[in-house]
Amino acid sequence: MKFYRISRALLSCTVVLAFTLPVHGDTLAPLVQPGADPGLTAFIAKIRAVDNHSHANSTVRGDPDYDALPLDGVPIEMPAQLRLENPDWIAAYKALYQYPYDDMSEAHMRVLRGAMQDVAREQREDFPTWVLNQVGTEVLLANRIAMGPGLMSPRFRWVSYADALLLPLSTKAEAAVTPDREILYPLEDKLLRHYLSDLKIATLPATLDAYLESVVTPTLEAQRKAGCVAIKFEAAYLRSLAFAEADADTAKRIYAQFIAAGEPSHAEYKTLQDFLFRYIAREAGRLGMAVHIHSFEGFGPYYDVAGADPMLLEPVFNDPALRNTRFVIVHGGGMYATEAGAMTWKPNVYVDFSLMTVVYPPARIAGILRQWLTLYPEKVLFGSDAIGMGPDIGWEVTAWVAASTARKALALALTEMMQAGEVSRARAEEIATMVLRTNAGTLYSLGLE
Repeated sequence: MKFYRISRALLSCTVVLAFTLPVHGDTLAPLVQPGADPGLTAFIAKIRAVDNHSHANSTVRGDPDYDALPLDGVPIEMPAQLRLENPDWIAAYKALYQYPYDDMSEAHMRVLRGAMQDVAREQREDFPTWVLNQVGTEVLLANRIAMGPGLMSPRFRWVSYADALLLPLSTKAEAAVTPDREILYPLEDKLLRHYLSDLKIATLPATLDAYLESVVTPTLEAQRKAGCVAIKFEAAYLRSLAFAEADADTAKRIYAQFIAAGEPSHAEYKTLQDFLFRYIAREAGRLGMAVHIHSFEGFGPYYDVAGADPMLLEPVFNDPALRNTRFVIVHGGGMYATEAGAMTWKPNVYVDFSLMTVVYPPARIAGILRQWLTLYPEKVLFGSDAIGMGPDIGWEVTAWVAASTARKALALALTEMMQAGEVSRARAEEIATMVLRTNAGTLYSLGLE
């Protein structure tokens, strides 16, 4: 997921919010969700979670590696849950920084910023670990260009980006399709150059076979050696998720024709990308890395929502050559949550509900979870999509909001299943532990106790 960076002026505005929230002295205390069973809520609050997806920051100032496609410059109208009037922000401030106020006036925000600076100075490179301890997360998967100071294994695990490897040819024509893509494609070009630099390669090879052998596979192998547990495709920001089966000879011809100069047609570039996607997914499976695929309805005014439907990936999931690759539909498809759930019938497909945990309210997420949990509860993963949204909403704040929202939603969904006689209390507790912890522990071989 991506957030438009909210400006300091917006976050520091002198808006007084009309609500009162309790102070949470213990950040892991049960967060009551109306309609949820209190005992189950208390049980869920104690589970040490594994977070399947985030953009956690290192302790490097400016942190240039936190995301491959930050949406800075893409105009985005923020959904209601991400606006300042959402009381969850103040709840997070209270839990993390003992914020004593119920409004976001400028004077009170100065107090908050001082508390944030005090914690940062005190924790130094331990700050990311401090965040995990505050939000009840034992292991967090960080989707980043590279890891950095403070993001150390075993508490933090790396998920790299793979889209740049799909784009060895000129992307000028592809970028010209929409204003959003005009901003995003150059970022992928930059990342590919970064990968080439890591390999000490100055010029892309002349043939597709050489590109696969000297660039794609070595990049994936190096990432795996560096501790990468999964690779991530953000392709829905750049093209449709309809990755068709592509003829190898045709892909080789397209690569050879345009690698030195010229612009492939959209159809030609799609064919090459389709071939490369399946090759990369196959290599990821061989190396023991999962493949994460972004599927949600936004962000960006020209984002192709229809192209983000996870049903478009069914031919990939059905490919016998990809049976050894485990796929995770990240963000659960958003509005396509039912379709994402249908894909979990495939033996190697999982789904997480990251981003939903900061964009959807608990009741809506609970309805989605109940659909999924009645099918394959062992394939459902918690995720936060924690990311910094500006100077006053760092990744630790969105991590807290996401974790509390997820636990509320899970408690509500499992309560409804208990009340309907679909599961016993013991089974509800088992499922909650699976979703928040053990499913991801098994998928990524984390060796959790």
